[in-house]
Amino acid sequence: MGIPQTHEETRPFTPRRWLRGGHVQTVASFLIPRRFHLPAPEERLIEVEPGIQVLCHCHWQADRARALTIIIVHGLEGSSDSQYMLGVTEKALAAGMNVIRYNQRNCGGTDALAPVLYHSGLSNDVAAVAREVIARDDVSRLALAGFSMGGNIVLKLAGEWGSQAPPQFRAVAACCPAIDLAASADALHEPANRIYETYFLWALHRRMLQKARLFPEHFDVGRLRGIRSLREFDDKVTAYYCGFTGVDDYYDRASAAHVVERIAAPALVLHAANDPFIRLTPETRRKISSNKNIAFVETADGGHCAFIGRRNLSDGHYDDGYWAEHEIVNFLRQF
Repeated sequence: MGIPQTHEETRPFTPRRWLRGGHVQTVASFLIPRRFHLPAPEERLIEVEPGIQVLCHCHWQADRARALTIIIVHGLEGSSDSQYMLGVTEKALAAGMNVIRYNQRNCGGTDALAPVLYHSGLSNDVAAVAREVIARDDVSRLALAGFSMGGNIVLKLAGEWGSQAPPQFRAVAACCPAIDLAASADALHEPANRIYETYFLWALHRRMLQKARLFPEHFDVGRLRGIRSLREFDDKVTAYYCGFTGVDDYYDRASAAHVVERIAAPALVLHAANDPFIRLTPETRRKISSNKNIAFVETADGGHCAFIGRRNLSDGHYDDGYWAEHEIVNFLRQF
């Protein structure tokens, strides 16, 4: 499967001038507008369970069967149009890869497709998309990439596949993956992170109201009353509607931390030490460091899925400064 990228092969991250610090990087990644130049994608609805479809935006090279195909998974309340999704897509297409921008259940304007919610453990959905493109498009090489919640999902799938992955599977890359869900949810409730938790709760509350309007017989908006934290939302809504006995059961079963030691393909994990709310427990760090297939890169700065670095032009190539996007694509070039 190739040799995983090592820490030494990764370029050091230097934050852009005036954008130092975890909160500054994180907020700037939301506020700084970006322009992308992408060809129109093929829109494809893929059934991941009976009666449940997800929307994928597919970008194909002329010879799609021979090019490496990347399935990219977004984070909580993101979509295939999240800026980091478009940034990786633009860079990967330029490197000769196929890209599938994957929308999790309900995301990308697909709330009306089924009376279900999405959650951090839906690795089987990504596996279904992988099976579909392998069979339908005859792709010969496949890789996974994910950000935050999506990073947890792709690492979870790689761990679940272990040595029994499809022969086309080559590598997995994750940026700021939320692989210890309980620890990260609790960190999100810390006073310094309330701005992020408030945003997520607002978005999740709005989505729940939309689902209840579309499927009033399936969802009870009364369950939203009194919710003041992501943990409470996941207990009263996510766990309740997604088949878990409670929030602790959900966080435990959905966390990739339980299977990272089983990842058998080359893997790249990018993490910022000053990420405001993603936490990796000492036990998870030990599991990662003991797996020779995983290249774990922890930077001092970068925030949450931001890593906004210096722009430069060298050898006629423009670097827009979005370090994590470049590192993911450069890692996947090997395959």
